[in-house]
Amino acid sequence: MFQLFTGRKSADCTGHSRREFLRVGGLSALGLSLAQYLRVQANEAPGRRRNVNCILMWMQGGPSHIDTFDPKPDAPVEIRGEFDTIPTRIPGCRIVEHFPLLARQFDKLSLIRGHDPQNGSHGVADHIMMSGHRFNPSLPFPCYGSVVARERGYRDGMFPFVQLGRNIDRRFNGGVAGFLGDQYNPFEVHDDPNAARFQVRDLSIPDQAERERLERRYSMLNEVDNFQRRIDAAAGQAVQARDAFYERAHALITSPAAKRAFDIAQEPDRIRDLYGRNTLGQSMLLARRLIEAGVHFVTVTDGGWDTHVNNFRSLKDRLLPRLDRGYAALLQDLSQRGLLENTLVVWFGDFGRTPKVNPSAGRDHWSTAGVVTMGGGGVRMGQVVGATNALAEVVVDSPVRPQDIAATIYTALGVPLHTWYRSHDGRPIELVPTGRPVRQLIG
Repeated sequence: MFQLFTGRKSADCTGHSRREFLRVGGLSALGLSLAQYLRVQANEAPGRRRNVNCILMWMQGGPSHIDTFDPKPDAPVEIRGEFDTIPTRIPGCRIVEHFPLLARQFDKLSLIRGHDPQNGSHGVADHIMMSGHRFNPSLPFPCYGSVVARERGYRDGMFPFVQLGRNIDRRFNGGVAGFLGDQYNPFEVHDDPNAARFQVRDLSIPDQAERERLERRYSMLNEVDNFQRRIDAAAGQAVQARDAFYERAHALITSPAAKRAFDIAQEPDRIRDLYGRNTLGQSMLLARRLIEAGVHFVTVTDGGWDTHVNNFRSLKDRLLPRLDRGYAALLQDLSQRGLLENTLVVWFGDFGRTPKVNPSAGRDHWSTAGVVTMGGGGVRMGQVVGATNALAEVVVDSPVRPQDIAATIYTALGVPLHTWYRSHDGRPIELVPTGRPVRQLIG
């Protein structure tokens, strides 16, 4: 289901919020909150920006760095695991054998083997990795997509920030807008784009009766606002502004462009097959469609990477083949369409996993080594940044912290690192106070 994620809602004495009053089937997420979101966007100066968008692939659970992009073939068997390695198009760079398609696209990305996650706990990881800030219960920081939504607003009648899938842990404000406010949270699509009858319910008005119902409720809202305008002349200017944003919200709900962007069935079968007929592959394809349509930031989520048990079987049979096909197709497709230069593609998860295989043939949480890949969007490609020691335990060359990942992403997207915001209590907050862009990737 397609939703605007909000952390709270208010109600009157009847127990029904105004947003519920506007509900049309699955349209509850696109009522008052959307209008509020659009209103805030118009009150902000656009500033100086680069036309670079982002697709972030979030692998919830924590992918094993050793069994993906930082293999250790010369380590003892209890460290190196079961997989062999293959060469890539980056000279001297080898990855695990289950990435044959991605290996051929490796010149379109750079590999950060010096990543130090500085954390080994789920939930907290979703916050620190998607914001570049350690979790602070009194001041939750915004994720990358929310900052981009705050800075850019909507374009071509499309949402600025969309999340595909629900594989993000919200316990510690991971993947949301934090102190920026709920209006900058992602619009979420929970339905499976690989399903035969995939629809974004909030953008799908199935028949004329439903459309007429929407228009009736929209007219009722206008009557309520007209009444409020008459009885509260002092607030007239605010009400007029609100009306303008309800108009935009209504236009977006009924927008053919928005509906078209999410209509993955328009893609030729050969392209859908290229990405892989599975949830992750089709989510990557949908992300490409959304970027083409005007969305600034898309988070693709995938679960199942917490491989404490049967690590190698899970990776070999399910996780790695899907990632290999979808990720390789995304890089190839963006490049062929001329979109890669203006689309930053980032891949990472919670943290790394223990170098030593546990008695359950799995790997546990590991906080001092991990891996990140990043390409397109103007960053240098074909680079291998940093290294871990021979047993993949710690970073021994060119360490890259989550703060540095944040600084690199924002720099590529044209968001100044010294941007300042104000928290709810008026405190000035700097966007990236300690992170530095990875110099090997940013010119």
